[in-house]
Amino acid sequence: MKRPQPMPLPGDTDNVRLLDAQVLSDNWYTLRKISVELRRRDGQWQRLSREAYDRGNGAALLLWDPRRSTVVLTRQFRLPAFLNGSPDGQLIEACAGLLDGDEPEACIRREAEEETGYRIRTPRKLFEAYMSPGSVTEKLHFFVAEYEPGDRVRAGGGLMEEGEDIEVIEMPLAEALAAIASGRIQDGKTIMLLQHVALVLAQSTV
Repeated sequence: MKRPQPMPLPGDTDNVRLLDAQVLSDNWYTLRKISVELRRRDGQWQRLSREAYDRGNGAALLLWDPRRSTVVLTRQFRLPAFLNGSPDGQLIEACAGLLDGDEPEACIRREAEEETGYRIRTPRKLFEAYMSPGSVTEKLHFFVAEYEPGDRVRAGGGLMEEGEDIEVIEMPLAEALAAIASGRIQDGKTIMLLQHVALVLAQSTV
């Protein structure tokens, strides 16, 4: 994975004036302290200072088999989750990755094969979402793709040189939804994708 470049700062608008931008860290991603003036709803201007973490945009994909009603997920170590109370830091997730200069669909095809070993055929774009807009600039592109057992062309597991050690998990959709309720699945993007499949796509196959 190449080192991501920080996104350029936007220009002023009718309601936002950029006053100052200070780089606090650029060890890998970029953390900046930004000062702006924001026009409030009553017309007054207010100065604000916030920190924003820029790690680039990404894409996430849920693989699901409507014939068997199963999904493919991953389990991997996440340091922030470990620091915030996860006993072993291992999270169950949909496969995902940073765009790294690629288009979202190309990204998710790459990540699916690297992480899960499945070569996806026809990914469907669902929506885009800012995942933590109070502090992180990242926007995720969400996809779903149908799969069959024969679509697995390699073991998956991620790339060792990127510190990845990813376990591939196939489970019934019903079990994955129950895992949300029990707390076994706590990753936000994964919850969104599973609930979308349960509420929208799974109903259309009944």
